[in-house]
Amino acid sequence: MKKLKIVSIIIGVILVVVLAVGGVFAYRTQQALNSLDTNKTSVSQKISQGKPFSILLLGADTGADGRVDRGNSDTMMLLTLNPKKKNTVAYSIPRDALAEMVGDKQKNVQKINAAYNIGLSDMAKNTVGSLLGVPVDYHVAINMDALKKTVDFVGGVTVKSDLKVSFDGVTIPKGTHHLNGKQALTYARMRYQDPRGDYGRQVRQQQVLKAVVAKLESPKYLVKIPDLIKDLGKDISTDLTSKEIDEIILKYHNSADNMDFNQIQGKTAWINQSSYQILPTSTMQNASNNLRDNLGLDPQTLSNTETKLNAKNKKFFASEDDIDYDTFGLDTTHYTDSTY
Repeated sequence: MKKLKIVSIIIGVILVVVLAVGGVFAYRTQQALNSLDTNKTSVSQKISQGKPFSILLLGADTGADGRVDRGNSDTMMLLTLNPKKKNTVAYSIPRDALAEMVGDKQKNVQKINAAYNIGLSDMAKNTVGSLLGVPVDYHVAINMDALKKTVDFVGGVTVKSDLKVSFDGVTIPKGTHHLNGKQALTYARMRYQDPRGDYGRQVRQQQVLKAVVAKLESPKYLVKIPDLIKDLGKDISTDLTSKEIDEIILKYHNSADNMDFNQIQGKTAWINQSSYQILPTSTMQNASNNLRDNLGLDPQTLSNTETKLNAKNKKFFASEDDIDYDTFGLDTTHYTDSTY
């Protein structure tokens, strides 16, 4: 079986949430932050001003299976944190979603997970921002080892699986099981055996996330969070500065009170011998409205390459079939197919 190109972004969420609930240990946390790969210059002033902000969490397919290259961001999740509403709204984005690579030299439509490979975090942020009509302020990128280390840090997690999961020499039967780090990584990575595909994998990732966060809230692990951050330093890259992460501790701890996790789901199409997820305009608009609302922004009607292509392919969405390989087409030869 072809090796899966997937990584869980879960630890990126945990980083934000953990720092928010761990303010009482600010001094040791600040020391640990020195191990993270952070920029010295702020890319946004929102955190310093205590305003709602968005952060794109990227899981690059490196750190496992012997991969050491840049990799695609095979897991993408956009979060908005609002301290006044005490609310976090998150949307998982399908790795195979058709999207314009914003910032490329020519018109280029590919699977959205290629944006990070082509133009790193800047292109990934611009591409997601254009797709959903939401300003993307920051990013956190992680590799595969981060999830395994975090699950082991909390002594494993208990999950209830609705199907048998088997990959990379690890098998997790259907039912309730306590997983160690390696098992949790397998549980969060497997895609092809799940009849729901990438969407089923997103559900399992969020399931592991919630289990880890629940354990991290315990004083037993909370006091050790700075040690976890230090250990994960080489596995995390972000454009948040150390000062901004420290400010999250002080200003955004209430944002974790209510966490609303969602999926953006599309319809399968076969374009240039590659399978894509086409996101309906109404689905993207609904996600945009919810994310913008949590940022304190008014709704904005989406008008981008994706909505324009949808308007030219009405027959595709009119079909009642869940999978329709023949009726979605790109309208210019400048668009290229994905090779990922």
